[in-house]
Amino acid sequence: MFILSLIVLVVAVSALKKGKDQKWGKSLPLIMAISVLIAISQFFAVVPAGHVGVVDFFGSVSDSSLKAGINFVNPLARVVNMSVQTQEILEIAEVPSKEGLNIGLNVSVLYHLNPEKAPMVYKTVGEDYKDIIIIPQFRSVIREVTSSYDAKALYTSMRENISLLISENLKKLVGPRGIEIEATPSRNVTLPQRLMQSIEEKLRAEQESQRMEWILNKEKLEAERKKIEARGIADFQAIVTLGISEQLLRWKGIEATEKLASSPNTKVIIIGGKDGLPLILNAN
Repeated sequence: MFILSLIVLVVAVSALKKGKDQKWGKSLPLIMAISVLIAISQFFAVVPAGHVGVVDFFGSVSDSSLKAGINFVNPLARVVNMSVQTQEILEIAEVPSKEGLNIGLNVSVLYHLNPEKAPMVYKTVGEDYKDIIIIPQFRSVIREVTSSYDAKALYTSMRENISLLISENLKKLVGPRGIEIEATPSRNVTLPQRLMQSIEEKLRAEQESQRMEWILNKEKLEAERKKIEARGIADFQAIVTLGISEQLLRWKGIEATEKLASSPNTKVIIIGGKDGLPLILNAN
């Protein structure tokens, strides 16, 4: 575009000097102004937000990338915009387990291009680095990791650990190539129907066993509590029994007789009952 605008400008200036065509003579200044503006605009490159610009000057790629915004560049160079935003690849794969079973697994990989290494990626791989580097390595890592685990592990809470392991292994492979792996969440696991039923039955049995163990522990604690409570009651009764004497009982009887004698209720009190304690009879 820059070269084309210069050619148009040179032709317009030449025609203006010669003044051959009176018809185009009035339009030549406008053409010259447009050509100048186009030529000047080629000195600037606009990099969109979430991207970096890689400067390619006839095959010679600059080691530094352009940041988002307006950048001053060589008008003869080509600026390739490469996204550094988070992107996702969803892989629906059939992978082997440790037992050799084929399992359907949906896994995503979230990644972004390292802005500092964008020129290197462009030079060594190109703009289509996703299909050339990430997808093949992602598929290979998934199969490698899942083949080390039983099918049960992919179906239970171990799935999160497997996702982390996939992420770590993938980072080691593509990180040096300028691609940053953020996460590899697993979405869905599809097991053979019979295997799924077997795993679910085993999980239910384990949960029932844990529930029974909890009940037994609860009953054991309750029995221990009752044992301690009974021991406390026995100790209390022993202490009370030791503290009660015949003299104390007689004294309490005398106190009760005095209180009854002063009561306004009608009664008959006979002194000299069993053990010398009073007998109380209702007057009615």
